[in-house]
Amino acid sequence: MAKAVLGERSVIDWDRFINSYDAIRDDISQCIPGFEHYNERVVQKGGFYLPNDPREGKFTSEHFPGKAAFSITPVPDNSLADDEYLMATTRTHDQFNTVVYGLDDRYRGIFNERRIVMMNEQDIEKAGLKEGDKVDLFNYDDGIERIAPLFIVVKYQIPQKSTMTYFPETNVLVSINNVVDGANMPASKYVRIKIRKHNPENYQKVDDHIVAATGTNPG
Repeated sequence: MAKAVLGERSVIDWDRFINSYDAIRDDISQCIPGFEHYNERVVQKGGFYLPNDPREGKFTSEHFPGKAAFSITPVPDNSLADDEYLMATTRTHDQFNTVVYGLDDRYRGIFNERRIVMMNEQDIEKAGLKEGDKVDLFNYDDGIERIAPLFIVVKYQIPQKSTMTYFPETNVLVSINNVVDGANMPASKYVRIKIRKHNPENYQKVDDHIVAATGTNPG
C-alpha cells in the first residue's frame, strides 16, 4: 500500500519488505528498544521478553520519579434492570483487530462459531434459557433500538450480569455516544444489552433501521 501511494516520492525500499519478513524485523530491531537482534532472538525456544519497566521495578512517573503513580477514578453507575446485562467485546485467537482469520477461539475453548454470547450459568437459567439457545441482542442507549440478531448462548465462567461477545459482530450495539472519558474511544467493553430468544422477524427490523438511518434499501 505504501509503495502504491508514495511511489517514487518514498526513499524506502518497500520491495525489500515485501519479499522478506527478516528485513522487517531487522529494521524494527534498529528503532524499537527491546528488539535488538530480533531475528536471532525470535527463533529461540520460548521466545523473549519485551521491556517492561514496572516488572523490573522501574517507574518513570513525571511527578513522582522512581515511584508508581496511581489515579483516582470514580466508580461508574453499574446498576442494571432485571433484564439488562453488561456486555464486553473481545477478540478470538484467530483475529487481528477486526480482521478475522478463522472461526476458532482456542483461548476460551470455542470453535467454529463467532456469533456467540458468553453468559454466566445462573444468568442463563434465570433468563429461562439453556446453552445452545439462539437469541437476539438489543441495546437502547440514546433511546434508539439497536439489534444484533441470531447469537448462540454459551455457558462461560464470567460474573453474573456480565456477558462477552466478539467484535466486530456486536459493534452495531455500541452507541456512537458510548465513549471512554478522556480517550473518546468506543466503550466497547461497557455496553448495556438485553437478551431475548431469537425472532426471525427482527431481521426486518434491522433492515428498517438501516433504511431510516441511511435512506438506502439493504435488500
